Amino acid sequence: MNPIRRIVSSCEELTTELGAPVNTPVRRGAVALAVRNPWARRGIVPDLQPEVEELAPLLAREIADRLTAMLGGAESIAAFGKAALVGLDGEAEHGDALIHTPYFGNVLRELLDGTSIIAFSEERAAAGTTVTVPVWHKTDAATRSHYAAAQIRVPDGPRPDELLITAAAATGPRSNARIGDRRTDPVVTLQTLEDLEGTR
Repeated sequence: MNPIRRIVSSCEELTTELGAPVNTPVRRGAVALAVRNPWARRGIVPDLQPEVEELAPLLAREIADRLTAMLGGAESIAAFGKAALVGLDGEAEHGDALIHTPYFGNVLRELLDGTSIIAFSEERAAAGTTVTVPVWHKTDAATRSHYAAAQIRVPDGPRPDELLITAAAATGPRSNARIGDRRTDPVVTLQTLEDLEGTR
């Protein structure tokens, strides 16, 4: 039996900001899978591993295939992230079990040609809740220009006995990113701030 009930994909491209063309148009996409929760209504299941090993790689492949098709291949993707939304008959750990294990994360990372830890979010909520998926650079998580987020919503998911497993990716940095980076930041401490206050 196919555990995936519904698939929703979204893709956006920002081309102007405040009426001016952006310096680099960037496409950002997300894919959400409404999946039967194998642990729903079973109480506290002590060992989640058997279902994780079976389900997580399937979901990672499905999402990666759709993201790469949407955004022009793994080589076009610069940033990525993942998220889980747990229906109300499940526990938060059910979503965490699927997205925070190598059976999902390592598969998604390899298929998208990434090396960094994947940015993430998770929560437990009712159907129709909008999921915000944070993204950052797929090979250098400290690259601040790529810190962003994508949103996606499944109108009837997750049902109480479902999980919404999601990943997002972007083809480049935020539009007109210009706040510097960790490599160029000055050293800022509480003393630095106190010294600045003293000069005002």
